[in-house]
Formats: sequence, C-alpha cells, structure tokens
Amino acid sequence: MNTVIKNLLGLALTPLLAATALADHHGDDGFVSLFNGKNLENWDGNPKFWSVKDGAITGTTTKENPTKGNTFIIWRGGTVDNFELRLKFKIVGGNSGIQYRSEDKGNWVVGGYQGDFESGTTYSGILYEEKGRGILAQRGQKTDITTNGNKHKVTVVGSLGDTKDIQSVIKKEQWNDYKIIARGFEFTHIINGRVTVQVTDLDKKHRKEIGILALQLHAGPPMEVQFKDIRIKDLDGAH
Repeated sequence: MNTVIKNLLGLALTPLLAATALADHHGDDGFVSLFNGKNLENWDGNPKFWSVKDGAITGTTTKENPTKGNTFIIWRGGTVDNFELRLKFKIVGGNSGIQYRSEDKGNWVVGGYQGDFESGTTYSGILYEEKGRGILAQRGQKTDITTNGNKHKVTVVGSLGDTKDIQSVIKKEQWNDYKIIARGFEFTHIINGRVTVQVTDLDKKHRKEIGILALQLHAGPPMEVQFKDIRIKDLDGAH
C-alpha cells in the first residue's frame, strides 16, 4: 500500500470511511483522488475565500473581500514525497500555484516548492519556492540548484524551449492540465502536455524531501482560481 493511501486511511475512523477512501483509488493506474467534487472534506482553507463551485475547489477574492497576504487551502489527508500529481486549473485574474513538499506555517500560510501559474503570460509553469529561495527555474529552463555558502545558486543547464512558445499552449480563463512529478530531488512541471521546467535540487541546506500539499490564492487584485480532477500517485518504489 503506497504512502498516500496509508495517509488517507490513517484518517479513517470507521470501516465505511476506509472503504470510501479505497474507492477513490483509480483502478490499476495507481492514482488516488484527493477531491470528491462535492465538498472540502480533507481540505482546510479560510472559508472567507475558499468554497466548492461548479464541482471545483474555488478561491475568490473581491474588492470588498481581499486577502492581506497569500492564503492557502491545505490538503489534510497526509504528506507527499515522491509522487506524480495531476489536476486541472482555471484562473481569472491574479496569480496562483500548487504547493508541494511544503510547510504549514499556521493561519493558512504555507512555504515550499510551488508549481506557479497566473492569468498573465510569464510565470505559468515555473518552479518557485514560496517563503524560501524564490524562483528556482524560469519557464523553459532546466536548472541545477546548489549551495553557495549560506545561500543557493541557480545554474541553467539546458533548455526546454522558448517561453513564449510554451505560453501558446496555455488556455486563458479556461481549464488547463497541470502535472507535477517529484522523484528524489528532481522536479518536472508539465502544462497541457508541454514540459515547462526541470529542476535538480542539490542544495542540501534548503531542499525538502517531504511536506504538505496546498493550493494558493494570491494577495492583490480581485481574482478567482479553480481546481478539479485532483489525483496523485505515489512513486516510492516505482521505476
């Protein structure tokens, strides 16, 4: 039984809940659903901003109801280490991201690796470390992250294509597919089938091998972000 399913079943207090968790396992492909499409069971976010709308986890800010800082909805079903995550996202205005191997800093604040995306044309697909080292790979880059004294160094070691060409596959204000693969300290982000970054984190001082999963709602102008079809597969022991 893989780590993610163990964590899900660790929350199950009755045989019925255990059976429900196992039912979320998607056949032989090894993926587990993290969102039931109906409510925020196993998800924890500020109810002022997060809800379920049209079968999707939805984060919304307005002029009348802004967030003073970035706020997150956290998956409480366990932690993640080596995995493949697949989901669909749609964003109208603003910036968002998918946190993984991250740290819960309290009050719905999270820090750690982030698969970024936005309503603009620059940052979707990059690897950013929230409350940490910042941008670890721009879109279209293969990078190595190393320790440089007490700091870190980002070295571009290859290209995955032109950033504008990658942007051309991302559909504005429509549903897009996002895939994140984390194996050891190698990370790959893919949007709509196009690889956006590949990162090898050799910075032993700052890198993280396990942590929480969360979704971001960014401070700033009014925005809405939605997530659905959220599925994860444990890669421990996989080849």
